[in-house]
Amino acid sequence: MGEMTTDGISILCSAMSIKLLLLLYLSGGVFTKELPDADCRVMQLETVQCVWNKQGIPEVNYTFHGWFHSERNDTECPTYMSEKNTRVGCIQPYNTRNNRFHSFYTNLQHGSINFLKEHELKTRVKLKPPSNLTVKTGSDSNLWYYWNQSDPSCEENEVRYRINNREWDNSSPHSRSFCINLPSSSSLYELQVRGKLSSKCGESIFWSEWSEPVLWGSNNSTVKTDPHQVSVSMSWWTPLLYLSGALALILMVVMLRHRERVRIILLPVVPKPSFSSYDIQDLLAHSKGLNESFKPSYNEHACPVREYCPASQSD
Repeated sequence: MGEMTTDGISILCSAMSIKLLLLLYLSGGVFTKELPDADCRVMQLETVQCVWNKQGIPEVNYTFHGWFHSERNDTECPTYMSEKNTRVGCIQPYNTRNNRFHSFYTNLQHGSINFLKEHELKTRVKLKPPSNLTVKTGSDSNLWYYWNQSDPSCEENEVRYRINNREWDNSSPHSRSFCINLPSSSSLYELQVRGKLSSKCGESIFWSEWSEPVLWGSNNSTVKTDPHQVSVSMSWWTPLLYLSGALALILMVVMLRHRERVRIILLPVVPKPSFSSYDIQDLLAHSKGLNESFKPSYNEHACPVREYCPASQSD
């Protein structure tokens, strides 16, 4: 009885081992070859865009079909997106704006292989970024920004701005305007806006791209520019300043080497004498040169001098 139990356990273990090896083999074959997975979203309420290269560029060119519920369309994708001569996505017309509330079906086909998938696109809408950003100084001395929306009745916007190229400051959602209180004209203000569908129209999970920035400040002028161009232009100033400093230093060294040396003689300060408190002897004692000037530089013979006495006439 004990031997039969041991044999049964051995047979059971061997069968489980075979199944485990078979499972590992099959799973290995599946994992080594990624299955295409179409990812779709509504772009700007104009087209449906689907891509299937999240796992990398596929090894084969798939044929794509996509349609909304009750609108079966057997026609092939009108516009493919390619990468390295391989199809990786499809762009097809959106047709009706309300279609995003219906299920969307995709089929990737290659030979006899079909990959079917159902998509819910109600919250997968990506709008265009807001356009025509303008800035004005109001009568209240505040700075007001205005812009145009892709869908004014359904779109909400988010604003971000920064001062003097510091960190961005994001604001709460706004409709079509934004105000900065009492701005300083000596500072540089930069603002961008993005948008998405609000909750009353389905509330998309995707924000649009950020709009082109608007700059204001310094000279109270409005400038539209690309932030990459701003950073590039600022990055050029640093090496230019270093180069200018190095050239100026070399020029100064060369000029000093070829220039005659200038001897500097320090003269002591002679105090101005006050004749009320100093006599001529003190003045002569302070100045050796002045004392020498009073000494005679010539010699004279002494002449004898006697008193003259007039003679009497009687004599």
